[in-house]
Order: sequence, then structure tokens, then C-alpha cells
Amino acid sequence: MSKILMPNRRQFLMNSAGLAGAAALSGLLPAGAARAAGLTVGFIYVGPKDDFGYNQSHAEGAAAVKAIEGVTVVEEEQVPETVDVQKTMESMIGFDGATLLFPTSFGYFDPHILAVAPKNPNVRFEHCGGLWTPANPTNVGSYFGYIGMGQYLNGIAAGYATKSKKIGFVAAKPIPQVLLNINSFLLGARAVDPTITCQVIFTGEWSLAVKEAEATNALADQGVDVITCHVDGPKVVMETGAGRGMYLCGYHANQSALAPEKYLTGAEWNWAKVYTDMVKTTLAGGTIENFVRGGLADGFIKMSPLGPAVTPEARTRFEAVQAEIMKGGFAAIKGPLKDNKGNVVATEGQSFVETDVALESMDYLVEGVVGSTS
Repeated sequence: MSKILMPNRRQFLMNSAGLAGAAALSGLLPAGAARAAGLTVGFIYVGPKDDFGYNQSHAEGAAAVKAIEGVTVVEEEQVPETVDVQKTMESMIGFDGATLLFPTSFGYFDPHILAVAPKNPNVRFEHCGGLWTPANPTNVGSYFGYIGMGQYLNGIAAGYATKSKKIGFVAAKPIPQVLLNINSFLLGARAVDPTITCQVIFTGEWSLAVKEAEATNALADQGVDVITCHVDGPKVVMETGAGRGMYLCGYHANQSALAPEKYLTGAEWNWAKVYTDMVKTTLAGGTIENFVRGGLADGFIKMSPLGPAVTPEARTRFEAVQAEIMKGGFAAIKGPLKDNKGNVVATEGQSFVETDVALESMDYLVEGVVGSTS
């Protein structure tokens, strides 16, 4: 069976005079600390593994990998997007013998993965996000899911639940993946009622509980009665929103336990399938593609079960749209469509299906979203 090794890598590196010391010591381990045969896989998280959000979703995927025979899993949580993650990666390679790494946070890629990967050509680095290009090292890959479709479905549920016709979004940073989620949420709601608007507040950080609470309260003060988010740990947004009487649409993982009566549904990652597929490919001697994507039909994402506040009418519409998305080729971004500054982003008859790579460079908020990317 697999096992988990969780040494304090950053402390180890400090005590062994840095990266070179870690690599040297890795060959001098006592017999009782010999590395397990087979494949060692490393998972690195920017926050705690039980955050009800981004990190928890990846940790759930890592838990599935632990069940694969011949695989050793090493993990470290709360590793900041600084040189610390370079030290953690080097330690997992030199100390634990990891040859497949999943540094999961967006900010780990540049410059950190790009600095470590060329020095370790026999190690595979898989980064969650849309940042890899053919100009980057070939032992680096990018994986992500079309979770904007999940936020579109969140929007369908929100469109039926809102009474004020004002829905809200607490977001970390205006990067393309976040903007697509915001836009998809609003467009899903507008498929129910085109008069609905979505107020967005950016906190500036992936995890900042105080600002997340402040943003949620500010949205409630403006009359928003359904809320979702794109931050690492949605727990604060969900609990604060429920406390203000708002309906909730989750993100990353299932947050229904936090407020079961107010939770409508949620867009969840299904990293268990993605990670087990990649590990099994590696074990079989194959090579993971550098650009891996998938959606609902591919099992990369899933939706939280519909909550008790979802009406029969809303359920019927939700399930019908979900079935359409499952067929593939669904487009939330389609013309005629303008951004919230009046610029045309899709002409009549033009559409951007979920697989369109142009969506991964999105830099606008659609008409009906109240907020700014700057």
C-alpha cells in the first residue's frame, strides 16, 4: 500500500545548509529510512489541506493517489508562493526521491517551477493552471478544468434563487480563469433572467479571511442575495453570506456542510480522476501531455448536489443545461455580447466553446458585471 511521508522539508533544508546539503544527504540516509520502491509523487499546497476549498480539493485528489499500489505520496501544506516552494520541491526530489511533482498553486509556476525544472530534467512538474507554453521546459506540464461551466450552472441556480436580481462574487485576482468564472456565473443567471446583475469585489489575495468577510458583508449591504467566490478557501464567504441571509453557490469543493439550508449547489474539482490518471500513465512508462484539459463530461469537474432551497422549476432547468454541457461544445461566451465597458467581445453568431484556448487569456468582465479588472 502507499504511505505518506511528511518531514518538515523547509526546516530540514535550513539545518542541512540549503539545497545542496539536501541533495547530498539524500544519498546518506540510514537503512531504516530507505526510499520505497516504485513511484514517489509530491503534492504542494499554498494553504491548509482542510480549507473547504482549493487546497482541500487537491488534497482529496492526493488521497486517491495514495491508494495506488507502489506509489509513495509526500505532501507539504502552507507553502507560500516564494522561494520557499523551490526549497520544498528540491527537498522532495533530493530527500524523498520524488520524480513527479504537483505544485498546485497558480503562483508557483513563474519563476519557481521554471527555476527548478531545468535543473531536474528527469523529474516531471505538473502545474495547475493555464501557464505552460511550448517555450517552457518539456518536463513541465499544465493541467486545468473547464470549471467555468460549473460556475455557469451555479448561475442558473442563482438566477432562480435571487429576489433582488443582484448576485455577488468575491474574487481574489483578475486573472483569466477568475474572470471566466465571474462572467460565466453572471451569464448563467442571465439565461434565467437577463435583468440580473453581478457585483464583483476583488480582495487582491488568494487567502485573506478579513477581506473576504468584508467583501461579503459589503455585497450584502448592496442588496446581493446570492453569492459565490473564487478564493482559495470559500469557508469565510460561505459562512458570512449565510449569516447575512444570502443563498450560496460553492466553489472548489463541497461547502454544503457549512450552511446546508442556504447552499444551492457548487462547482467542484474532481482531481482524484486527474491525478490517478496521470500517476497510472507514469507508472506504465508513458508521458503526460504538456497541455491537459477536461470538463464535466471528462470527469475533471463535478457539481455539488442541489440543496433544499432549489425549487423544482430550477432543478429541471439546471439538469437540462447540465445535460447540454455534458454533450461537449457548450459556449457560455457567445454573441452578441459586450464587456462592461461597451466593447464587443463576441459578434452575432460568434461563440467561444469551453475548449477554446482564447478563453485562457480573458481580460474583461461582461456587460452586467459591476466591477473592474484594474
